[in-house]
Amino acid sequence: MSVITDINELDFSKKYTYADYVKWQFDEVVELIHGKIYRMSPAPNLNHQRLSARLFTYINSYLIEGEGECEAFTAPFDVRLPLPPKKVKKNKIDTVVQPDITIVCDPSKLDMAGCKGAPDWVIEILSKGTGKKDLNEKFELYQHAGVTEYWIAHPSDGTLLIFRLNKKGKYQSIKVQPFTIGDIVSPAAFPDMKIDLTKVFS
Repeated sequence: MSVITDINELDFSKKYTYADYVKWQFDEVVELIHGKIYRMSPAPNLNHQRLSARLFTYINSYLIEGEGECEAFTAPFDVRLPLPPKKVKKNKIDTVVQPDITIVCDPSKLDMAGCKGAPDWVIEILSKGTGKKDLNEKFELYQHAGVTEYWIAHPSDGTLLIFRLNKKGKYQSIKVQPFTIGDIVSPAAFPDMKIDLTKVFS
């Protein structure tokens, strides 16, 4: 396939691979999930951007001060997921997503194109156009790919859902009710990283 400069040239009923994706040179950001194209929402609104910035600041400040190899990235940042159990050749990868915040602790998964393989921790911030995808398609996708921890933040409601993989490889919520203002939360991998949701959501 030749270079595509207009998203309208794509056939949304067709399935594509990463080899196709890298030839798309239009301005609109898209994700590829099991070969299917998903348009991203228009530019995130103020609440979305504010929440993303505050969470990233907490996380990145902690990681920079630490001695580990973990790094945090914000969208747009390509995460290519060759899903288990079979490894997929580069030109057959059919899933490329753009998490709002991505934390990777294995440097071998990073290259100039982004991340290849499951990140250790992913945060998605809900918006009107992505809520269903983040709660359904991406939930299943990250679970199957082996993303250890998945956070879903709702800027309008001021709530946060935290899911962690259990021993059976299934996501389990660590709290029946969502976390909200007044709560202090920490990822499993960094229990001394204390994120104050009052400061994040206020």
